[in-house]
Amino acid sequence: MHIGPYPLVNNLIVAPMAGVTDRPFRMLCKRFGAGHAVSEMMTADSSMRSHQKTLRRANFEGELAPVSAQIAGSDPGLLAEAARYNVAHGAQIIDINMGCPVKKVCNKLAGSALLQNEDLVAKILHAVVRAVDVPVTLKTRLGFANGEENIMRVAKIAEEAGIAALAIHGRTREDMYLGNARYALIAQVKQSIQIPVIANGDIDSPQKAALVLKETGADAIMIGRAAQGRPWIFREIAHYLARGEVLPAPEVVEVRDVLLGHLDDLYAFYGEYSGCRIARKHIAWYTKGLRGSNEFRQSMYAQESTLGQANATRNYFDGLLTLGERLQYEDVPEQKENHNESGDL
Repeated sequence: MHIGPYPLVNNLIVAPMAGVTDRPFRMLCKRFGAGHAVSEMMTADSSMRSHQKTLRRANFEGELAPVSAQIAGSDPGLLAEAARYNVAHGAQIIDINMGCPVKKVCNKLAGSALLQNEDLVAKILHAVVRAVDVPVTLKTRLGFANGEENIMRVAKIAEEAGIAALAIHGRTREDMYLGNARYALIAQVKQSIQIPVIANGDIDSPQKAALVLKETGADAIMIGRAAQGRPWIFREIAHYLARGEVLPAPEVVEVRDVLLGHLDDLYAFYGEYSGCRIARKHIAWYTKGLRGSNEFRQSMYAQESTLGQANATRNYFDGLLTLGERLQYEDVPEQKENHNESGDL
């Protein structure tokens, strides 16, 4: 799998998720075997670039190449400018968001709302591709409304504009994250264009990954929600695709050490106040379904310092080790709309 001149180590990609795929999370998933990761969405609005949140999202220091930055907006000129800005700050690939379904993005005629205007889609893609000398990719959905799926036309527009790879979530904007992802149209797109196609939506296990690759013929798959609190899913999928074997679940001691390392990275990246608060959702995902996790989370949420939070987390996992608890995967972490505003598509 290549994106432009960049070879990926495999065809497993981390989906962009606002509030989730920050630099610490992307680097962690890559350490567990993801071949590529796309950043959180960054608005094309230049007035936001001095904000701390935007500066963090454009911070790619130490990240394994290739670095991909996702941008969102509806004005071709502003998106072209945003692409140049991110390339100047280290992005090696630019990804355009045309798949986010949430209201606050669509109400600005960005994200999946753009699928209602194919002429504007073409103008945006051409403008961004011309603006930078790095590969430009597109993240999108089957269409805006059910019964009006236009992904076949959008895919052709993307190919003609010079888009280097196309990631498709198997739902429309109307679907949001309800029901099941549909893969038949992704398969049709793959057969109709020459650029790489990435399939996305509901890939939550090694077996599902293999099934989606077979059903769509896609060049790669993109995993989003299922990696929340489970970054080792990339290791599991890679092993299954290579050997046809299901790896055993990680031991609790490994989960503890991964989580504590993740917390250290979050604290260093965000600082004391924001680091403590941003870490809460990650801790909740890692501990979902484990013995006594509900009670632990309620006490953990009350911690106001990174030291207290990390100590509480360490003590909880040490208690599980004393009890001989084993990790179980009965449930995939649930979708939280505000954690996916950039398009876990």
